[in-house]
Amino acid sequence: PLVDAWRSANPKIVEFWWDVDRAVTKTVREHVPTRVKNIRFAWRSGMLFITLPSGRQLAYVKPRIGENRFGGDCAPYMGVGGTKKWERQESYGPKFVENIVQAISRDILMYAMKTLRCCSIVAHVHDELIIEADKRMSLDAVCEQMGRTPPWAEGLLLRADGYETDFYKKD
Repeated sequence: PLVDAWRSANPKIVEFWWDVDRAVTKTVREHVPTRVKNIRFAWRSGMLFITLPSGRQLAYVKPRIGENRFGGDCAPYMGVGGTKKWERQESYGPKFVENIVQAISRDILMYAMKTLRCCSIVAHVHDELIIEADKRMSLDAVCEQMGRTPPWAEGLLLRADGYETDFYKKD
C-alpha cells in the first residue's frame, strides 16, 4: 500500500523507470542503440554501455535477457556477488535508474571538486566535501561554487549547504 501510494504520487519517475527498462531490454535483445531523454544505451563487445549526460559510461558485462521471479523480462549481467565471485546479477529498470542516479550524483560532485581545485579537499563522504581552509575563507563562496551546474546538466537546479567546524562531524 505505501509503495503503491508513492508510485501513484510520482508517475513521471515510475514512467522513467520503465522507459529505461524498455531501452535496456531493446538494446540487449536487439543490439541496437536506444535513448531515454539524455541517457544513451549501446551494445558493444558483449557489454551494455549506459552513457550519462556527463559523457561517462557505465558498463555491464555480458547482459542477456532473462526472466525475473515474477515472470517478466529482466536484463541480468555478470558482476561480483555476495560471495566475492563473478555471478549473474538480476536487474531491471528501477535498479538501472538507481545506478544512473548515483553515477550522475558522483559526476556532479566531481565537477564541484574540480571547480574547488584551489581548496584543500582532504576527503569526501557521499555528497559531502571535507575541506581544510583558512578561517578567512568564505563558506558562502564555497557553497556558491559547489552549487554551480555542470555544463552537461543545463537546467538542473543545484544548491549546496555547508558548515564550519574544527573537526569532521556528520551534519
